[in-house]
Amino acid sequence: MRTFYDQVAAVTGAGSGIGRALARELARRGVHLALADIDEVGLAETVALCEGSGVKVTSRRVDVADREAVYAWADQVVEEHGRINLVINNAGVSLSATVEAMTYEDFEWLMGINFWGVIYGTKAFLPHLKASGNGHIVNLSSVFGLVSVPSQSAYNAAKFAVRGFTDALRMELEIEGAPVSATTVHPGGVKTNIARNGRMDESARTISGGGSPDDFDRIAMTTPEKAATDILLAVEHDRRRVVVGADGKAIDLASRLPTALYQWLLVKGARSRR
Repeated sequence: MRTFYDQVAAVTGAGSGIGRALARELARRGVHLALADIDEVGLAETVALCEGSGVKVTSRRVDVADREAVYAWADQVVEEHGRINLVINNAGVSLSATVEAMTYEDFEWLMGINFWGVIYGTKAFLPHLKASGNGHIVNLSSVFGLVSVPSQSAYNAAKFAVRGFTDALRMELEIEGAPVSATTVHPGGVKTNIARNGRMDESARTISGGGSPDDFDRIAMTTPEKAATDILLAVEHDRRRVVVGADGKAIDLASRLPTALYQWLLVKGARSRR
């Protein structure tokens, strides 16, 4: 996708944060929008912010962990807009807990949204993207899809999986010569409500001496708007991966260190905070 004007984009998690910033920036660029979120109030606010930009905006409450709901939404988007060119699987949640303390219910909740939501969104829209003759899939991983962090085992598992899935998808599309491409996004700390709205077990504080929403707010360095422009720039240039934020780039460099070294540094840091 070398241009965005008059294209059609579907964005999950559009009710706040990066999803809302993407929706607003796409509307500013003349992109018609199909927006989804489980938060109907936040979604309505995003729709109101995007209307008046001269583009068509549709919205639907969608639980991305529900395969049938995602497929139904994909069909509805094509019915309402006539085509789809850009799909951004952005919806995500956070969970902080040690492996021992984490419940299966919490693990399944996170994987349903952060992993299966990406899979469903990709597979539901892929045939429609191919039919458009000009398509792109953007899947949100994280810097925690580059390095593992104590108390983030579930989040790491999902985000590493999204990275591997999207890398494989990109290569398959290239082998096939499909008119669709794919990009993986690895944001660092972005000023959103993901930590505040997430689930946190006391074991996370015990193991690392931190990890509260207030801690996240203090270290998050990047605005959702900056993240959105970086993501869309990566789509324009058809990049395989984009790392968002100065902290994200630092973590990307750290991920290239010998595994034993970066893990030793994390363990030492966590012990010093306890």
